[in-house]
This record gives sequence, C-alpha cells and structure tokens, in this order.
Amino acid sequence: MTLELFLLITVVITALAFDFTNGFHDTGNAVATGIASGALKPKTAVTLCATLNLVGAFMSTQVAATVAKDLVVTNLVTLEIMFAGLVGGIVWNLTTWLFGIPSSSSHALIGGVVGAMLAAAGTAGVRWPGVVSKVLVPTVIAVLAATLVATVGTWLVYRLTRGTPRERTLRDFRRGQVFSAALMSLAHGTNDAQKTMGVIFLALISYGAASKADVTPPLWVIVSCAVAMAAGTYFGGWRVIRTLGKGLVEIESPQGMAAESSSAAIILLSSHFGYSLSTTQVVTGSVLGSGLGKPGANVRWGVARRMATAWLITLPLAGTIGAVTYHLIHRIGGYPGTITGVLLLVGLSALIWLQSRKVPVDHTNVTADWGAHMTDGLEVIAPQPTPASPSREIRTEGDGV
Repeated sequence: MTLELFLLITVVITALAFDFTNGFHDTGNAVATGIASGALKPKTAVTLCATLNLVGAFMSTQVAATVAKDLVVTNLVTLEIMFAGLVGGIVWNLTTWLFGIPSSSSHALIGGVVGAMLAAAGTAGVRWPGVVSKVLVPTVIAVLAATLVATVGTWLVYRLTRGTPRERTLRDFRRGQVFSAALMSLAHGTNDAQKTMGVIFLALISYGAASKADVTPPLWVIVSCAVAMAAGTYFGGWRVIRTLGKGLVEIESPQGMAAESSSAAIILLSSHFGYSLSTTQVVTGSVLGSGLGKPGANVRWGVARRMATAWLITLPLAGTIGAVTYHLIHRIGGYPGTITGVLLLVGLSALIWLQSRKVPVDHTNVTADWGAHMTDGLEVIAPQPTPASPSREIRTEGDGV
C-alpha cells in the first residue's frame, strides 16, 4: 500500500469519525426542546432524530460542494491537511460535548481545515471571500433571524391561546411538537451531513480519485456519511441535550414547537442555497427566542454568555489544533507521522470520554432540574477510599456550562 493510499483511507475513516461526533453533538438541535417539554421520551426522540437525519442527508449536496470548493484553494489541498483539519474538528467537538456546550460542529470542522491549510500554505491557501460569504455572514444572519422568528412565533402562540385551558394547550402542542421535531431532524440532515461529504470529496480530489469538475460526491460517500451521522445521533449527545433543553430556558411545548419550526425553516432554506450554517447556533437562537417570546419566562443569560464565548473561540481554537497537528505529522513525515497523528487523536478522545464518565449524563437524568452548572444535582456512584465508609453515593460538582 502506498503512503498516499494509506493517508486517503485514514482521512476517510477520520472524516466518518467526525461525522459520528457531529451526530451525537448535534442531536440536541432537533430533540432537546421536545424532551424538555415532555413531548417525546428521550430514547424515542433520538431514534426519530437518527432516522430523519439519515433521510435528510440524501436530500441535498449543495453544502458539500461549498465545503469542497469554496473555502480553501483546492490545488493546494493535501491529505495531510485534511487529516489535521479533521483532528481539530473532532477534538473541539469532544471538548465542548464534555462541558455540555452546544458549540458549532460546522465551525469546528471548518476551523480545523482552515488552520491546517494556514500552517501548510499560509493565507494564500484560504478562500477568504468564501469563508466570509458562505460561513460567517450567513451564520450571523441566520442566528438573528431564528431568534426573531421564534420570539414572534412564541408570543403569537401564547397570545392566540389565551383563555384556553393550560392542560389542553400543553397537550395539543406536545402532539404538534412531534412533527416539528421530525422536521428539524430532517433539516439537520440536509445541512450537517453534507460537510463531511465535502471533506471526503476534497480528499478524493486531492488523491486524484475525483475531478474538480464533478458536481456531487460519489454515492458511497453520501451513504457512508449519512449512516455515520445517524449512528452518532442515535447514541444521543445527552450532555448537550441537557444544556439546550434545560439550561437556557425552562421550555414548555408551545415554546418548543415555535423554536423547532423556526429553526427547521431557516436551515432548510440555507441548505437549498448551499450555506454551511451552524445548525447549533440557529437552534440556540430559536430556543433563546422562545424564552423572550413567552411572558414571564426566565432566560439564563449567564449560560447564553458562556455559549456565545464558545462560539467566538471555536474557529480559532479548532484551527490551532489543526495547525499543530499538521506541523507534527508533517515534521515526522511518512507512515510514522500519520500513525502518530492517529494515536494522538485516539488518546485525546479516550481521555475526554473517561473524564465524562465521572459525571454521566444520559436519558435517565437529562431532564433533571438545572443548577448553576450542567451537572449540578446529578448523583454519581463512585468508590470510596476505605471500606468503612457508610455510603457509596456522593454528589459531584458540575463541570459544564
């Protein structure tokens, strides 16, 4: 096996691993509000989301073309750059998942790839107009639009249902929320799965297995990315689901339906035009709007500020990880360099996962009352230092948003 083929296989596998993390990191985008309001049981919600994410991934390839051709100079792309960029995206995804921060998987991936390209070729390797016009500007506009639409929609819902018994209102909107959550899951698949397709497509172009003139990725790329994202979604990113569903606003079903509907409409429209949106940021804007639109709702602005801070540092920090990884594997070179990069990624991922096990969040406690932090109030069974200890149950302070 040649080094180039070995690198290509490594990039494809790593890209699918990123797609998997994207799936469980972003599950909350579609189902957090439905779970929080009681419209959907946690396991039912992630199953629904996984199925429709899979379907949505086949509905559009416009975003894949944007990632593959509009963000970096294709002629300068190498497989080392793509691998390093994916490492940056995965490590940042896992780090923010650990702390329950609904950051942008899209920006983590784009930041990682751009950072690796800057390390390899300098500023000439990045298509800055594409980054600005296809990523940054649409994100700002979409978040503001989602917040506004959800605010107005939530206000109208409560205005129009005044005088209706509260129990009936909540029951009817819970039913409606099943459909809005399904639409949001479908919309997520049309946008986020495309980004990994674009990365693999770019790697194939770099290797010579695809042409720059090709309009869409090969079918096997589309299928594998759709399956990887659906699998990640099914595992459920419970830590992020908890923050989106309980951390920003205490959501009722009318708010949840308004937030999901506004998010789905904006994401579907953006996918149609090929804009690589952060679906997480759009959904967060909608959830925030649902709090602003409900009279008397309590919005936790401290949580919102921490989320916004994470959004601002995602691109540069994921880019830094991508750049450092590129320098490492390029300096070592050859098979040893690639293997070192893989071992580094596996090691960091394992450490983050082990850290998350100290305070597990899953379908059994995802809707527990919110404290000052994401894991406050969650009980953990942990071994005690001496057998004489009267109890094995301890309460652990939070580590999250």
